[in-house]
Amino acid sequence: MKTLLRLLGLLLLLALAGGGWLAYEAHTFLNTPAQSEGQDVFFDVPPGARFAQVAAGLEQKGIITDARRFALLARYKEWDSRLQAGRFALNSGWLPEKVLDTLVNGQPVLFRITVPEGLTWWQTGKLLEEAGLVRFDDFRQVVTDPAFLRHYGIPFATAEGFLMPDTYLLKKADEPDMAQARSVAGRMVDNFWRKAAPVWPDGRKPAVDQLKTWMILASVVEKETGIDAERPRVAGVYQNRLARNMILQADPTVIYGLGPGFDGNLRRNHLDDPNNLYNTYQRPGLPPGPICSFGMAALKAAINPEKHDFLYFVAVTDGGEHAFSTNLADHNKAVRQYLQNRRKAQQSR
Repeated sequence: MKTLLRLLGLLLLLALAGGGWLAYEAHTFLNTPAQSEGQDVFFDVPPGARFAQVAAGLEQKGIITDARRFALLARYKEWDSRLQAGRFALNSGWLPEKVLDTLVNGQPVLFRITVPEGLTWWQTGKLLEEAGLVRFDDFRQVVTDPAFLRHYGIPFATAEGFLMPDTYLLKKADEPDMAQARSVAGRMVDNFWRKAAPVWPDGRKPAVDQLKTWMILASVVEKETGIDAERPRVAGVYQNRLARNMILQADPTVIYGLGPGFDGNLRRNHLDDPNNLYNTYQRPGLPPGPICSFGMAALKAAINPEKHDFLYFVAVTDGGEHAFSTNLADHNKAVRQYLQNRRKAQQSR
């Protein structure tokens, strides 16, 4: 019995000692900055980042001393799922609670957002609105404003094609307004002209008619294939069709003309509609304007299409490479093969 009591007493002492040690460690962590003489540090929190990932980044940059304990602090305060995305101005001399409070409740210096390739202007506007950077209606007015288009040298009815896909760090206004939308759209167009400058032949901005052709063709190429190596070949197909006065028959142009209300199902009546200005099944030549924002790989392909005799192409599998043909008979055979591959893929799911 005495032995049991001694053992219980020892366990109690160990528990008290362990609790005291944990309390001391927690107190030390909460009241000790990473650096005694703190330095200002910018820190980026990507959208959707996991807290453990952010905590590890903070420790690596010397803003906190222990990522694991910082995560425990956030869990204790029930703030581990409330991180904001953006760029924050922090200081390595702050205590951990101030760092956490800034990331959760503070105002980011800049907000980080990625605009992927292939979006239409209205998809871009929705993306920016969902991030709280603009109001969609303001963005729509800006990218269709003749004065804005003239200022940035855009020779179309909208800024479509000039809203450069990229990752941006943008200021986030408390209440987005027209000025904010103009600033964001202008930043994207400026970025396009900057990135396109090294791509222009001879380093000179092309004449308006040439610019229009390249911009429209690049946007169609962007939508037709996601494989960079194929882009010059796809551009060459459309170049060949234009040279032979063949209609382009590009599904993405028809879809663009249907606008934001398109439900994802391209029907025969859509292809037969001559009132759709972007319907390249019914209207000859290029459509009246770009159909999306594109990357530099698509623009390079439009400027330097591959020289070949292909007039047709169809996907081998959805989202994959394409089969190119010089005549309609071979193309129809490739289409039948695509449909067969698609059925097999659906059956295997």
